[in-house]
This record gives sequence, structure tokens and C-alpha cells, in this order.
Amino acid sequence: MKHDIIAPLVGESITEVSILKWAKQNGEAVKAGDMLLEIESDKATVEIVAEQSGQLNITKQAGERVAVKSVIGFIDDAVKGTATSAPAAAKPAATPTPVQQAPRPAASSASIDGLSPATRKAVVENNVDPSKVQGTGKDGRLTKGDVFSFLAGGGQNNVSGAQMPAKHDRPGDRRVPMPMIRQRIAERLVFAQHTAAILTTFNEVDMKPVQDIRAKHKDAFEKKNGVKLSFMSFFTRACTLALKQIPAVNAAIDGKDFLFHDYVDIGIAVGTERGLVVPVVRGAHEMTFAQIEKGIGELALKARNNKLSIADMSGGTFTISNGGTYGSLLSTPILNPPQSGILGMHKIMDRPMVVNGKIEVRPMMYLALSYDHRIIDGKEAVTFLVTVKDLLENPTKLGLDFI
Repeated sequence: MKHDIIAPLVGESITEVSILKWAKQNGEAVKAGDMLLEIESDKATVEIVAEQSGQLNITKQAGERVAVKSVIGFIDDAVKGTATSAPAAAKPAATPTPVQQAPRPAASSASIDGLSPATRKAVVENNVDPSKVQGTGKDGRLTKGDVFSFLAGGGQNNVSGAQMPAKHDRPGDRRVPMPMIRQRIAERLVFAQHTAAILTTFNEVDMKPVQDIRAKHKDAFEKKNGVKLSFMSFFTRACTLALKQIPAVNAAIDGKDFLFHDYVDIGIAVGTERGLVVPVVRGAHEMTFAQIEKGIGELALKARNNKLSIADMSGGTFTISNGGTYGSLLSTPILNPPQSGILGMHKIMDRPMVVNGKIEVRPMMYLALSYDHRIIDGKEAVTFLVTVKDLLENPTKLGLDFI
């Protein structure tokens, strides 16, 4: 009997997924419980395991995009199968060779009829002619991200004239399909730039007090809790306390309403080979230092192993991004919609500073707070950042529960 392998429904708004890679070969014998393949949506990666034992037959290859609930293969429990029975035409489970794809069809007409409410709103508010925008949704449909990408790329709003010429590949060019998660990242970043009034304020923090406490207690902390004591727990705790004082930084705009949160769910930006993801540490305002470290560690490991679920990355009221991990000295982080604030950490550098009238070499870090000026005033943004600075330079105010 043949048992279909179905592309899973991984979210209410997701209609299409991409086959990231097959873990088994076509014709190979599999057992119930074996991991068959990884499916990628624009939000997360999902593993599909075999529900029956038998011979695997692959009908959709790695790199292909398929509709959710569609058949991508089947298992024949009447055939034993072998690892060497794969037909010559079958593709291996490795990353597919980049192929040149035909351009996606553009929106069929200049009419806004048939567009989703969000896309229609983006078209109307930005005075965009839909016929001039190339659709990347299913069947060439126009998406909200397409509209903002068009604007970000220098598109003209309802102004007649030639469109940008098509890109012609030259020898030495390689065309690689953009992963769905990268498309989602691009859409969200462009959306943030075009919908929020983003400003960034800066300050610097003397990290010596935190360094001293960490050096003194890190061994005992790790021995007791099984996780390392990093700077991230200090910054997370400092942000939760500062957000309580300045609730607007922890809020969001929902239509014509301000949406305030009486809890703090911190998004921690994590760089992976497939792009930046922001898993969420929930209830960070109620966590101990050890709980924060364990929560961040578990999410970071899942991110590196492509195990994050949609639930892991949903929600979040504020985000912390640590560009200092890669050596960044200063940057202006982009908001993570619909959040109104994001803190950027940077590289710690020894610099000469005036301390009590004397010049001393101190380990300094620049801090950046990007915020939505529609809900957060400059005074609130600066006060928040100064509060974070004060808490880190006077870490006993953080409530050091591990001492």
C-alpha cells in the first residue's frame, strides 16, 4: 500500500513551502520514525518523519516550492527498498545546484480588486500602480512585501516611464533562488523602514563593573546551573527593568491604538547560515539570571540547528541584537515589527576615559536604541538608554540573584 507524504500546514497564513533537503534517497528503505526531509517556510524549518516503513519514493525534489497539503512523495509498505535503488534521475539530498529561474509574472492589471487587504492598503497609501510591480506570491500574486520592495528599489509611484531593465546574466554570474526565510526577512525589514518613523539614539557604557562581577562568579555560576554566565543575561535583566520604567518602549502600534504590555518577552537576534532569526525569551521580566541564560542558550542551539518553530519566533515585545559578536563597533539596528524598540550591543573596546578627574583605560561599549518615534518620544528613548547604562555600570541594582 502506498502512503502519501504531505507538505504540512505550518501556519494559518502560509500557503506555500520549500523543500529544503531530503535526508533519505529515492528508493531507499525507511523505517517509521526516520527523518525524511526538512521543509522550509518563510518563518521556520520543519522536519517530516516517516509514519510507515517501506520504500521511499520522492516526487518533489529539494529546492522545489510546493503548496501546503500537496503530495511530495510516498512510502510503499509493500516494497522493502534499498539504499542503492535510486534511479539515475533522482537528485541527492545535498543542496541543489543553483538554477536560473524564469521571471515571476507581474500583477495582471492596475486594478486593486483581488488584492489582499494588507496589500491593497500598501498600494493605496503609497500611490503605487500595481501593474508596475512584479508579484512574488503564489501564481504571481502581489504581496505587501512586493510593494515595499518596489518602493525601496527606487520604484516610481504612478509615474509613467520605462521600468528598470531586466538583469542579464554575464559569464561568472550565479543565480541562486532566494530561500523563503530570506524573503520573509527582506519583506519585514522593508516594511519596518516604510511604516515606522525610526530614529536611533546612542550612548556608551563602562563594562568594567559587569566584567568584574562576571569574572568573580562565572565558575560557581556554571557549576551550579550548568550554563555559562554571559553578558546577555545582564543586558536582558537591565532591559526588563528599564522597560518597566519606560513602558512605551515595550509597546506597539495597532491601527489607531497604542498596545501596552504588562510583561516583557525579549527577542534575541541570532545570526545563522540561512539568515537572521529572532527567537523569543518569554516572561523575561520574571526570570532569574540562570533561567535567562538557559532560555537564550536553548533557543540559540535550536537556531543553529534549524530547529526553531514558528512559536519560538512569534510575539516578542522588545529585541536585543548583539553585533559586537561579529566585531561591530557601532550600528543602527532596524526595528522588528510590530515592536517599537530594539537595543543594539557592540564590541567592547579599551578606550581612554576620564574617571574622577583622571584618565583611565576602560572597557567601553557603544549602545544604540532604535525606536519608533510615533509612540516613543526622544525623552523616553534617551531615558531608557541612560537607565540601561546606569544599571550596567551599577550592577548591584540588577538584583544579582546568583550572589
